Amino acid sequence: SEMCIRDSLYYFIIKCIDWGMQMTKYYPTDELVPGMVTAGEVRTKGGQLIVENGVSLTDRLISRIKFYAIPQVSVTEDPIPATKKEEQVEVPSHVVKPEAQAPSYSQKVVCSKEFQNFQISYSRVIATYRTVLEDCVIYHKSLNYEQLLSDTKELYYSCKTSLELFDMLHNMRSVEDSVYAHSLNVSLISRRLGRWLKFSPEELDTLTLAGALHDIGKLKIPAEVLNKPGKYTDEEFALVKQHPKFGYDILKSLPLDSHVKKAVLCHHERSDGSGYPTGLSQSDIDEYAAIVSIADVYDAMTAARSYRAPLCVFQVINNFEHDGLSKYNPKFILTFLSHVASTYQNNRVLLNDGRVANIVMLNKNRLSKPIIQLMDGSCIDLSTQPDLHIQSVL
Repeated sequence: SEMCIRDSLYYFIIKCIDWGMQMTKYYPTDELVPGMVTAGEVRTKGGQLIVENGVSLTDRLISRIKFYAIPQVSVTEDPIPATKKEEQVEVPSHVVKPEAQAPSYSQKVVCSKEFQNFQISYSRVIATYRTVLEDCVIYHKSLNYEQLLSDTKELYYSCKTSLELFDMLHNMRSVEDSVYAHSLNVSLISRRLGRWLKFSPEELDTLTLAGALHDIGKLKIPAEVLNKPGKYTDEEFALVKQHPKFGYDILKSLPLDSHVKKAVLCHHERSDGSGYPTGLSQSDIDEYAAIVSIADVYDAMTAARSYRAPLCVFQVINNFEHDGLSKYNPKFILTFLSHVASTYQNNRVLLNDGRVANIVMLNKNRLSKPIIQLMDGSCIDLSTQPDLHIQSVL
C-alpha cells in the first residue's frame, strides 16, 4: 500500500542518515592517517580551501593540514575504491613519487630548531605590529615606529643567510595572512633586496620601515570587506584600492622620512603606468616604493589564497617573467629574481610531469627555467621545454 511504501522509504532514509553519522567522525589533526577520506571540505578559519570533500588523505595532504594549524577534520573511515586513492593511482614507471622519498625540503625546514625559534619570534613581532599599527590608526596614539624597526631588524638578523630567511617565511603560512603578517614579510623581504642593492645601513632602515608601514591604510577598511574570502564587488574593490591614499593621509604629518610616505602612497604604482592610485610611470615612482612593490607582490604570490595553494618560488619567478618585468624597475626586479633563484640552486625539485630532478645551472635569461638533472643522470634545459616546469621544491 501507499502507507507501506512511505514507511519503508522513511525507514530507508533514517538508516542512511544513521549510517552516515556512524561512518563520519571528527579526528584531531595529529590522529589523521593515510587512507582516511574527508567527509567535508577542509578550510582554514579564513575560509581558504585546503582539501576538498571526498579526498583520500595522503602523508602530503596530512602535512598540509597540519601546516595550516587546522585542529580537526571530519573524515569517514569507509575506504573508497582504489582508483580514487591518491596512493594507488597508477603512475608511469619513470615518475618518482614524492611520498616514497625522504622528508620534503619544507618538512625538514619546519622540523628544524631554527624554524621553531623563528616561529616564536615571528609571532611576537606580529603582535608588536598589531599593537603599534592599531594604536596609531584606531586609538589615535603616536606611531611607535622605533619599536617596529627594532623588532623587525632583530628578526631579520636571526636568519644567517638569504636562503634561511626565505625558507622561514615560506613555511610560516600557518599564520593567517593578516595585514600584520604580510606587512612584516614585506618589510623583511624589502630589507633583503636592499642588501642585494648595496644600500647603506641608514637606507636599509628607511626601506625596512617603508615595508612595515606600506599597508597601514588597510586598517581604515572594514574587516568584512578586507577579509572577504570571495571576489570583491566593483564597489568593494574601489574601496580597497584607496588604501594607499588612506595610509598616506595617516602618515603625512608625522616626522617620517619622505621615502616611507611615498612608499605607502605608491607601492601599487607600476613602471608601465598600469598601477594605482595615480597611474604613475617609472620616472615618477619613488625608488623605495618600487622596491616595496616587488616585495609586496612576491609575498602575495607565495601566500595561499582561497582559490589556490601557495605558489612555488619558480612559479612566482615565471609569473614575473611572463607579464611582470615591464611593470617594475628593471634594476630592482632583475636583482631580486636572480638572487632568489640563486638561493635554490642545487635543490631537488618536482616537475609538473611528476619527475624529480636537481637544479644544476640557472638560465640568466629565463630564471624560472633552469637546467636540471633527472634521477637517471640525464639533463634537461627547461627553457627549451615549454610544457615542462618546476612545480615545487622538495
